[in-house]
Amino acid sequence: MRRLLPLIGTPGSHPGGRSALTCRFRCGDACFHEVPNTSDNAYVGDVIAGAIGRRSMMRAAAVVTVATATGAVVVGTGAQDAQAAQGVEGGAAARTGHTVDKAARGLRFSPVAPNTADAVTVPGGYGQNVVIRWGEPILRGAPAFDPEHQTAQAQAGQFGYNNDFLALLPLPGERGRQLLVANHEYTDEVLMFRGYDPANPTREQVEVAWAAHGLSAVVVEEDRRTGRLTAVTRHALNRRVTATTEFRLTGPAAGSDLLKTSADPTGRKVLGTLNNCSGGTTPWGTTLHGEENFNQYFANASRDTDKRYGLGTGATERKWERFDKRFDVAQEPNESHRFGYVVEFDPYDPSSTPRKHTALGRFKHEAATVRLTDDGRPVVYTGDDERFDYFYKFVGSKRMRHGSSRSVREHNLSLLDEGTLYVARLTGDSPAADIDGSGKLPADGEFDGSGEWIPLATATARGAVSHVDGMTAEEVLVFTRLAGDKIGATKMDRPEDIQPSPHTGKVYVVLTNNTNRGKAGSAGADEANPRNANKHGHILELTERRGRAEATTFGWSLFLVAGDPADPATYFAGFPKDKVSPISCPDNVAFDPHGNLWISTDGNQLGSHDGLLGVATKGERRGELKQFLTVPTGAETCGPIIQDRRVLVAVQHPGEIDGASVEKPASNWPDGPGKIVRPAVVSVWRTDGCDIGV
Repeated sequence: MRRLLPLIGTPGSHPGGRSALTCRFRCGDACFHEVPNTSDNAYVGDVIAGAIGRRSMMRAAAVVTVATATGAVVVGTGAQDAQAAQGVEGGAAARTGHTVDKAARGLRFSPVAPNTADAVTVPGGYGQNVVIRWGEPILRGAPAFDPEHQTAQAQAGQFGYNNDFLALLPLPGERGRQLLVANHEYTDEVLMFRGYDPANPTREQVEVAWAAHGLSAVVVEEDRRTGRLTAVTRHALNRRVTATTEFRLTGPAAGSDLLKTSADPTGRKVLGTLNNCSGGTTPWGTTLHGEENFNQYFANASRDTDKRYGLGTGATERKWERFDKRFDVAQEPNESHRFGYVVEFDPYDPSSTPRKHTALGRFKHEAATVRLTDDGRPVVYTGDDERFDYFYKFVGSKRMRHGSSRSVREHNLSLLDEGTLYVARLTGDSPAADIDGSGKLPADGEFDGSGEWIPLATATARGAVSHVDGMTAEEVLVFTRLAGDKIGATKMDRPEDIQPSPHTGKVYVVLTNNTNRGKAGSAGADEANPRNANKHGHILELTERRGRAEATTFGWSLFLVAGDPADPATYFAGFPKDKVSPISCPDNVAFDPHGNLWISTDGNQLGSHDGLLGVATKGERRGELKQFLTVPTGAETCGPIIQDRRVLVAVQHPGEIDGASVEKPASNWPDGPGKIVRPAVVSVWRTDGCDIGV
């Protein structure tokens, strides 16, 4: 087994492989605060522990970690990591005889080696280009990006910072064009502004950051000759949504006393959206965006409900409360209650007001993915990205209508305001004594069990009903975490993206990591979360009863247990572990046209950069996992989109390494030495014009 190169600048003391800089600016040092969930609900690790099973142990002796097959292509910023560019000699194919053409359809490429190149590295035979960068103008009148003279007015017309979730939507009548929608999760002020003083930000810097948050919609155009994808600036559909854009609060909690502020005594209007992480697209042509670590923007909190949501008692990292009292909980106690929702955005109507759907609950939404019941009602899956928190499902009560008239679109925009919100409770089928936190298989040789969706609240046109004793419906939907505590939901290891397969209907729940599992005072392993000190994460596969999206019960099993394949505690759906790529900290996921699940990583703990991997979910090659690309120094892979002939990823926070700044950059990506580091969207395609991975 080849030793991986060290991850430069990433201290091992920070959970999940993140730098201290990432912890400060993305989630407000959430991993260093007391875990918000102090309930005694079952821990999913306790439910899962031991489920890794006999199959993993039988193959342990044969495990060889896959480093790469030769032929990776590194495109980036000049001086590159030679080892990463050339690949590790021999690679998996040479050792095992496992050739590209034998792989699952859609995964027939030479896997990229784990590496630390300051570049986006892709397989041989593939090309790439930067589609759009932070600061590029997309609205009419917006100036060219000038990092030395940034203004809020300019940024409000330019592509935002730290792109995360991506959606590509069709543009009928515009051949070769699509509409790209991107989240802008958070800002790295020390990497944005020369001479930035964290203790004394200026008003201009704060207002630029407000404008750099939110969403972007921008039309993109394909060059059919080369495969390049480029932004169409100043198109009529291009749009920016920022931290000061007006939103509508909708659903049963809208208008509640819990949501009223001095600026909005109606409790129905709110300015902006914050910390949008992953999201989803709807069958009716809108996009959904999850407000995640909103807690970090609010200062001087003191209530128990604030503590459960991770709000701090003192000043915030960015000091926004100095410039707008709504970020000071002591002055505006309800403003924080207006964040932490699923946002719905209509990219085809530049004049539309985005909505925050209270019926889907308030917590740290990582994503929101949709499928329809057989009779056309929406079902939305979403996770609460916190150690020991829960994952949820919303089942709508109204059917989607087809068509493009204004009345049809308005009806469909109300679909997520009526229905029932559920939280998951999982049960393992092995004795507790079989689950010891090591990943050792239980006696039945499987990590699996059953589960149920527990109703929290039901919203109708006439009002809402709580299913949680001692809480009103409004309280359930504003303090959803507390409702999950009371109902006995299962504590999970940071539930992130949740994706139903369009091919099989099975639902995949991504659990990124939880290094606190098994520590003193914290829950231990269970059959659904089988490893203590879980630094690599895992993925559950749910099968809804009778394959029905609206079912209230399900079966579950471990699909993938991440880490070095040489570790006996890892598992790849039964596929031989000497023929898979290593993976750590799965995060966002997406399906390709062949039914393979593509996994982006965040905080790789195996010593290499984060990347994008594809895994077969069905057939004889189920569990075959192959790395498709890696991202630059300090970056995270986000927002994967897998089309027939194109893969898109959002390269988020490149250069986000401890001690880095504009003056002392840790990365030269994407524009090379002497240029400011910029988050960007990257497109990858086959240079021969054929489909991805076939």
